[in-house]
Amino acid sequence: MRINKFIARSGVASRRKAEEYIKNGRVKVNGNIMTELSYKVNLGKDLVEFDGKKISVEDEKKVYILLNKPAGYITTVKEQFDRPSVMDLISDIEERVYPVGRLDYETSGLLLMTNDGDLTYKLTHPSHEFKKTYIASVKGVPTKDEMKNFKEGLKIENYITAQAEIKILKTNLEKNYSVCMAVIHEGHNRQVRKMFEAIGHPVMNLKRVALGKINIKGIESGKYRKLTKSELEYLKNC
Repeated sequence: MRINKFIARSGVASRRKAEEYIKNGRVKVNGNIMTELSYKVNLGKDLVEFDGKKISVEDEKKVYILLNKPAGYITTVKEQFDRPSVMDLISDIEERVYPVGRLDYETSGLLLMTNDGDLTYKLTHPSHEFKKTYIASVKGVPTKDEMKNFKEGLKIENYITAQAEIKILKTNLEKNYSVCMAVIHEGHNRQVRKMFEAIGHPVMNLKRVALGKINIKGIESGKYRKLTKSELEYLKNC
């Protein structure tokens, strides 16, 4: 089995991310740092390690978690600033699971976590356009023209956003803010925040509430539940 697929099947990361980890020297095979992306793992014989810990694809129970991430948590396993991680919120899960994609530090809401590398690869690949629904509190009230631009595409740094959806749910003229629903199909870094910034309405609070038909209703902030059978089938069959 090719090394990047082995790492994905072990639940550490997607195949694309696995290649990055290999290039960064975080993967060892039989005690040696692996640099060969095309290396074929000899199942049952090769010892594969990630960050010094043995990883395996044999008899691993697949786990699928739906977490309501609070603001103030990172979605990486660790970082230099030692901020709280979403891993702290699932410490009672025995299996090694990882976030599917990311939510930035200040953003709260829906975050899938799993050790199913194949599903992670599918959900994060650009060719699969899952709708991501956000609720944003923003400064001011977007005009019709600004909303039109938001929907049709905005120049953000070195790319133009794909068509999106936006709807004003609530306005407060006295305090000069509004609550909007935004739906995007992409996953660029801090994209929703940058889109609202581009139309002149910076985000004050942002929460992801749904991924396709899956939502976080009923899950308290900082809590999680396992995906239902029907939710898992939906993700795998989309």
